Amino acid sequence: MIIRQLGIDLGTANTLVFVPQQGIVIQEPSVVAVSKPDNKVLAIGREAKEMIGKTPSDIVVYRPLKDGVIADYRVTQAILRYFINKACGFWRFLKPDILISVPAGSTSTERKAVIDASREAGAKATFVVKEPVLAALGAGVPINTPSGNMIVNIGGGVAEVAVISLGGVVTWESIRVAGDRLNQAIIDFLKKKHNLIIGEKTAEDLKIQVGSVMPLPEKEKLTIEVRGQDAVENLPKNMMISSNDVAEALQPQLKEIIQAIKNVLRETPPELAADIVEKGMILTGGGALLRKLDDLILKATGVPAYVSDEPLFCVAKGTGVILDNLEIYKRSLQSFK
Repeated sequence: MIIRQLGIDLGTANTLVFVPQQGIVIQEPSVVAVSKPDNKVLAIGREAKEMIGKTPSDIVVYRPLKDGVIADYRVTQAILRYFINKACGFWRFLKPDILISVPAGSTSTERKAVIDASREAGAKATFVVKEPVLAALGAGVPINTPSGNMIVNIGGGVAEVAVISLGGVVTWESIRVAGDRLNQAIIDFLKKKHNLIIGEKTAEDLKIQVGSVMPLPEKEKLTIEVRGQDAVENLPKNMMISSNDVAEALQPQLKEIIQAIKNVLRETPPELAADIVEKGMILTGGGALLRKLDDLILKATGVPAYVSDEPLFCVAKGTGVILDNLEIYKRSLQSFK
């Protein structure tokens, strides 16, 4: 099948590729392995992530996107080329039109960097759309109506809170407190409280499997055995960690996310605020999967919060909605041919 359009959710932690009529065809980590002596890209995506913490000194594994924007232009270009070629397969010589997500808080320079990298990676024309708009569309929100819709999108590098009406972002706030910072908070907490040193991958697994933002009742409490290193003796150490430990570790970061939500609510025009109180806010992104997050937001703001269906895929699915209806959503598009 000839692929003429692609939607790419270019995330700090993961990249997803959407193809019209096919859906999400690729979901891989936004990770690259580079050989330091010759600055050569050795692996991208899932293969590169497998190398984290296991490489010799002459190979570095890292993410070329930081806080949702390009930190390493050349390597981001290589990642985009990899995903474009993988999605298009045999027909990769026919350059597709590409729609890419960007944070609401990205500058015009940062947006142009994404567009240039995409073009050099093999795109015919590139469009960028703000992530909260895509997340709303992917969650099934009718953004073109004259009604207030609030989206809280918590990704890997950035958490974005936005109020959308008539196809555009009315008020928003973007903070660099999201999945990566939550993982680091767990690492720091376990080292300080239990003298247990763990890596980023273990912290992420712990967050996914037993993570909660509020202490759970004893009968609901989840526990998991974590393998790490004793901070005092530097020897291997196993320990049972509970969901309540994770909840305690995440409190400082969660306060920042809640504060961002409150700030946006304060800045929202009264008519739109009334809509949001009536309909509630939609939670998207991987962070939306944290247990009890909707309850915490309701308790802190008085506004109901609902986790969207498949929150991890909302931004990618939103690219598909726009690609299928370019004329309807052209106000949301920014492009450089």
